[in-house]
Amino acid sequence: MKILGISCSPRKEKSTEYCLKKALLAAEKIDGIDTITYSLAQKNINGCIACDYCRSQLGCSQKDDFLNELLPILKDPQLKGILIATPVYFGSMSSQCKAFIDRMLPLRRNGFMLRNKVAGVLAVGGSRNGGQELTIQALHASLLIQDCIIVSDSSHFGSTCWERHPDGLENDTIGLETAANLGKKIAETILLLNKA
Repeated sequence: MKILGISCSPRKEKSTEYCLKKALLAAEKIDGIDTITYSLAQKNINGCIACDYCRSQLGCSQKDDFLNELLPILKDPQLKGILIATPVYFGSMSSQCKAFIDRMLPLRRNGFMLRNKVAGVLAVGGSRNGGQELTIQALHASLLIQDCIIVSDSSHFGSTCWERHPDGLENDTIGLETAANLGKKIAETILLLNKA
């Protein structure tokens, strides 16, 4: 059973991806769980253009990295969970994240393919209270429209990390703990829902 971790930062191997990897590492400690990390940095993923191509088929008129790389991962029957990680820009998700969310429309229109997938959100802000929770809630709304099962880190909306922590992100013990707890919660919920 797989969890897809999406880093929605335009910068590769920076704060958002660092926190995502901490969450996925905790998920991998649960027997039976494998993880996939996918970074949107330097990828060509356009926003939805509402062309309705996906009303009649599982695909998209835009031949970009979403169609060629991400759609095959998202429609894999072994995919049981999604962890979306985004930096906070002006109190919400990155433009890369929004494009990704909007382009998942074919999965909804072609049988709700993300229905009952376990989903969680991690947000990285420039300050301790830099819009992370608002960003998480916006993504929760989008995932609910896909009929995903939303989980938290067991005590918050999701994971909230502080990129400009005075002692460095690696010392944001509160934030990184929420990341690990979120990854673990996604994995545990997947196992609970997929008991033989």
